[in-house]
Amino acid sequence: MNETELLARARPGRNDPCWCGSGQKYKKCHLDEDSRGAAPDAPARPHRRPLRPGVVSPRRAVPATIPRPDYASSGRPKAQGRDVKTPEELVRLRRACRAAARVLRVTGEAVRAGVTTDALDEFAHAETLRLGGYPSPLNYRGYPKSLCTSVNEVICHGIPDSRPLEDGDIVNLDVTVYLDGMHGDCSATFLVGQVDGEGRRLVQVARECLAKGIAAVRPGRPISDIGRAIESHASRHGYGVVRSYCGHGIGETFHTTIQIPHHYDPSLRRTMEKGMTFTVEPMITEGTWQDLLWDDGWTAVTADGKRSAQFEHTLAVTDDGAEILTLEE
Repeated sequence: MNETELLARARPGRNDPCWCGSGQKYKKCHLDEDSRGAAPDAPARPHRRPLRPGVVSPRRAVPATIPRPDYASSGRPKAQGRDVKTPEELVRLRRACRAAARVLRVTGEAVRAGVTTDALDEFAHAETLRLGGYPSPLNYRGYPKSLCTSVNEVICHGIPDSRPLEDGDIVNLDVTVYLDGMHGDCSATFLVGQVDGEGRRLVQVARECLAKGIAAVRPGRPISDIGRAIESHASRHGYGVVRSYCGHGIGETFHTTIQIPHHYDPSLRRTMEKGMTFTVEPMITEGTWQDLLWDDGWTAVTADGKRSAQFEHTLAVTDDGAEILTLEE
């Protein structure tokens, strides 16, 4: 497939957000330029060095006054939590999710070339504490930091370290906040400086995949509808969907028994129920959906070294669809 065909295939709709991240509608931004061929401000992708782990700083402290989840000291979560929430539980979950959305926005505003992912962890940690929350990743099964920072070929669970972000990188920030006895979880992929057109299209389609997954949420329908919608959209654009990691139930515990695959699995017959809460967080890849794990036991990367992008929301199933909980007021 040539560049013109790829651009046409990956193009957003006229009224969708432009792939370049400007925030404008596509028709008011790059539609005309894309119709004439490759966008002139979309540089060719330079040779990119494989990511290597940097130095991980010591675990950040949390004041004793901050309420914390059961694993904060031991690293071992105990309770499973219930999949369907009461109205009172949903009120508390909304507060935790709004806090997570704010931490994600504030931390994302600090993304730029030259900033280390460890510095981003510090931003997220400080803002979470300021809101009275506990950073849920911190010591969850031994995870050493308060934020997950997944750069380029890292699919998920990247550990913040001393590596500065470079011009042309893409980085996913995954934020979870424990507040009012609930966990709120969300993530987004950010562009660092001048990202090439292929990278920006990957990020745009990953965002669209999340929207497709959310639109498939309906009470009484099988959970597999979500993965069907996501995989269909990703495949239409020539992208892979990671299978080793999935969305999950969430609430009083970081992960409940619900699993939300982002590919179509017809054997998954469990149906969605009103009041059920879970995350949808598709990981979309330029190449293979297969993954490898670094020696740190956390950092998952694409098996072929190509890039991966992800977006995530926490949802509650309603009478006729989904309520997105991880939005700021």
